Amino acid sequence: MDGHLRSFFAQLDSFRDHMIVERGSADSTIEAYSRDLEQYAHFLFGQGCESYSDASREQVIDYLDHLTREQNLKRTSVTRKLASLRRLHKFLMLEGEAKQDPTAGIERPTPALRLPKILTVDQCLALLKVPDRETAEGLRDATMMTLMYGTGLRVSELVDLKMHAADTERGTLRVRGKGDKDRVLPIPGGVLRLLRQYIETARLSLITDPAQEGIFLTRLGRPMTRVRYHQLLKGYIALAGLPRDTSAHTLRHSFATHMMEGGADLRVIQELLGHASLSTTEIYTHVSTKRLRQVYEARHPRARRRPDDAD
Repeated sequence: MDGHLRSFFAQLDSFRDHMIVERGSADSTIEAYSRDLEQYAHFLFGQGCESYSDASREQVIDYLDHLTREQNLKRTSVTRKLASLRRLHKFLMLEGEAKQDPTAGIERPTPALRLPKILTVDQCLALLKVPDRETAEGLRDATMMTLMYGTGLRVSELVDLKMHAADTERGTLRVRGKGDKDRVLPIPGGVLRLLRQYIETARLSLITDPAQEGIFLTRLGRPMTRVRYHQLLKGYIALAGLPRDTSAHTLRHSFATHMMEGGADLRVIQELLGHASLSTTEIYTHVSTKRLRQVYEARHPRARRRPDDAD
């Protein structure tokens, strides 16, 4: 630090001694704190502060915003730096060098919202058309993918389905989800017809043991596994020309998003997906909003107007 930061430097030295003597912190920890706090000192000095003790709550918030927006630091890095600030200001309070802790009540940055990747309706339909439904295995694969997209099943729920779970007369499916919680799902008409066709034809040609209860079977008559299903799906994804990072979970996300865009109530989608918390389902409102914005900006004439255009 230069001479203008003498007071900051003195406080930081005292803080380092405290970390070494009283807390027994590792050298690497002290070095990390020092880097964070030297950077913080430069920011505060630029804000007119003469020492760390002069920092206000607003300046701490501005500093965190500076790290996020201007230095483009990840939230995990900003959270770590905030921890350094908290430790320093608590130390200054204990030493009587500050009357208040400007970091008190400041929440750590929330993780960035990661929106799930989804397919368009046309992409989903194109994928479902790829399997050769004239063969037993092709009809099986088409049924599995269609059922997943049509009901939002998890892969584990799909491959674990037993014959007694499907009521093809009523058009319902009893699914055991996370936490061994059962839910009953309606099977859409087109999906139900395909499922009936598979059970009545292809499954009969795949089964080798009459006692086998699994709905979806391999060519050896054994229950389909998650690994095998993922392998099959990846092949169809490639044939459909879809993005390489498309996965089974993409179909589940696409189901939920398309339901949301179709006007389905959020709690209905929560029930269909088997989410324990509504907050987990709410991510699909963000996905739909993002897609609506993209459509608006691409299609709406006002979205393409220049800012200085007259109303």
